[in-house]
Amino acid sequence: MKISTKGRYALRIMLDLALSGGESAPVSVKDIARRQEISTKYMEQIITTLCRAGYLKSIRGPQGGYLLARAPGEYTVGMILRLTEGSLAPVACLDAGPDSCPRSGSCTTLRLWKELDAAIAGVVDKYTLEDLVQWQLSQEGSYCI
Repeated sequence: MKISTKGRYALRIMLDLALSGGESAPVSVKDIARRQEISTKYMEQIITTLCRAGYLKSIRGPQGGYLLARAPGEYTVGMILRLTEGSLAPVACLDAGPDSCPRSGSCTTLRLWKELDAAIAGVVDKYTLEDLVQWQLSQEGSYCI
């Protein structure tokens, strides 16, 4: 499994907002793009997805920008990645539901795939945006996702 640029950037955008006061004061796209070194045009596409899902709020006007819709502790990394990546399952047969594959009764590797899927979910659903904020605040320098 490989997380795409879209998923990584979505996480960076959310983290940037959490670190730069995006809970209480709107942050402009230009400011986030500059700090994150992300193309404004590409970032706007990702922000649209985050807004439609209710993860961000848009404020219009000269002092406008984007705010987190909820506290950082209410977003798991898994929520953000699933929104932008879709399923995080390591194999397609797990996407369709339990035992939907006609070979599931005799598939030797199904157990491995289920265990890997549970391990991935266990990590991305364990950590919140607030955890990432705390990790950043405990480090010096810039962050990298």
